[in-house]
Amino acid sequence: MEERTVQTGREQRKVLLRLLSYAGPHKKAIAAAFLFLLLTTLGEISGPVLIKIFIDDYLAPRDLRFAPLFLLGVAYVGIQVAKSIFSYVQLYKFQEIALKIIHDIRVEIFSKVQSFGLAFFDKTPAGSIISRVTNDTEAIKDMFVTVFVTFIQSGVLILGIMGAMYFLNVKLAIFCTFIFPVIFVIIAAYRKYSTIVYHDLRERLSQLNTKLNESLQGMNIIQHFRQEHRLRKEFQDINSKHYQAGMKNIKIDALLLHPATNLVYIAALALVLGYFGITSLNSPVEIGVLYAFVNYLGRFFRPVMDMMMHLSLYQQAIVSASRVFAVIDKEESAPVQTAQEEVIKEGEIEFKNVYFSYDGRKEVLKNISFTAKKGETVALVGHTGSGKSTIINLLMRFYEFERGKILIDGKSIKSYSKDELRRKIGLVLQDPFIFYGTIADNIRLYNTELTNTDIEKAAKFVQAHQFIENLKDGYDHLVSEKGLTLSSGQRQLVAFARTMAHNPQILVLDEATASIDTETEEAIHSALAKMRKGRTTIAIAHRLSTIQDADQILVLHHGKIVERGTHHQLLAEKGLYYKMYLLQNDLKEKREDPVY
Repeated sequence: MEERTVQTGREQRKVLLRLLSYAGPHKKAIAAAFLFLLLTTLGEISGPVLIKIFIDDYLAPRDLRFAPLFLLGVAYVGIQVAKSIFSYVQLYKFQEIALKIIHDIRVEIFSKVQSFGLAFFDKTPAGSIISRVTNDTEAIKDMFVTVFVTFIQSGVLILGIMGAMYFLNVKLAIFCTFIFPVIFVIIAAYRKYSTIVYHDLRERLSQLNTKLNESLQGMNIIQHFRQEHRLRKEFQDINSKHYQAGMKNIKIDALLLHPATNLVYIAALALVLGYFGITSLNSPVEIGVLYAFVNYLGRFFRPVMDMMMHLSLYQQAIVSASRVFAVIDKEESAPVQTAQEEVIKEGEIEFKNVYFSYDGRKEVLKNISFTAKKGETVALVGHTGSGKSTIINLLMRFYEFERGKILIDGKSIKSYSKDELRRKIGLVLQDPFIFYGTIADNIRLYNTELTNTDIEKAAKFVQAHQFIENLKDGYDHLVSEKGLTLSSGQRQLVAFARTMAHNPQILVLDEATASIDTETEEAIHSALAKMRKGRTTIAIAHRLSTIQDADQILVLHHGKIVERGTHHQLLAEKGLYYKMYLLQNDLKEKREDPVY
């Protein structure tokens, strides 16, 4: 997936506004949080005012009457207690809203990823996708939970402090106002240079995830071919680039965040003290006002420093959000027609002059035409790369085609919703995927309409019941990810039971018996014969012995159908199918020969 390395200020504002749009459904909660924030700010700025009154009106003139001092003390303590309560409530409410927003964003990008056709996953490394859904959304979460809350609190507090400063001394407050342009210049410089670095950081992290995912998925191959050193070096190279990007980030943070802001604070403090020093030469200085101004200046820069320190999180979140939105906004390359409310009834399949290319250049299917009627079995055979699996991918609408027609019951498959297609088409792959969970969960696939009786019935139908009952907990036996604790044959039987439990009208078998041992294969063939009755079946076969009873066999070569007919008809033609049959039987005889 192509990455942008630089974002303009306009692009960043656009991303920020889009992020803020997620707060729309939470307006009432935000209003309540703002109310408590204002009360907290009021308590924050009233403290120095009360102390100023104590110093100038009671301490300096030595007016130490008990009653007014007691009331002043009670008011101060009461305000501090109330401020603490209000601060807790507003912080809790803002963070609750932030977590709800990030929950919505995560669900949205996860749902979007699941809606993509297989072409997207062919071009995008799995680690990159994982990085968008996890690391990038985590950075956005930090912004909503920490940055936005800090910016809102700090912004309101700064405005309140400036108002108090104007109340105490207008002239000095005007001088202090000139601090803002300096702060804005620092922020602008930081945003300009940090954006580039954070894009690089996020991309390097995505590459680390990709390399880690690749290593875990292919660990058996890596160890068998002794590729540990090569993979370690590649991972180290990517990690070194991530480290270099991180060091650039640290240098920018170290220069433009705390030191630069602290320098401005020292200059402002010198300005205030110098102003009062010069004023004292001509007129007496109110110690309470001096205390209040110095105190307010410290309180003014505390939220400014907080905002500056959180700018790094803000920049990371903006970069991450742009990466997340790039996925959410991505459209399928091929136009998807609006699905009508069509229902598959008979299950008759027809391909008419279908052409297809994965990359838009090289055609992998060329003028494919055939018909599979209800109750018939059409087998697809051919050498690797001949286009067999591509036909199934188009039928399932994993990929979209543009040339030719694919019809079910005489209507284009694009007139059926994908949900209808995948509900009525049962798919069994050569290497079935088993989810982490129980055997029953893997057969049911969380279809609440299926009862335990339905699941057991489906398992018995495909000869899987016996091995399931022999497991420790039977149908409640917990299997690991990908079902690695089961044999390949057992995984295939679970996949058959899963398919039959949903009672499809069309059956698609992609070399479904390839991973089953001889004893299991005999049982499964009888089950397959029952499964195919009354259903349209498309079967990919590498072993020709498994499809000899098919109603029609299509022989594919370089994306074309070069032969078609029954098993006996194709043998009589003595073409490509005949050569494949002789080759397989010759190999089989050699394997059975003791000398061999």
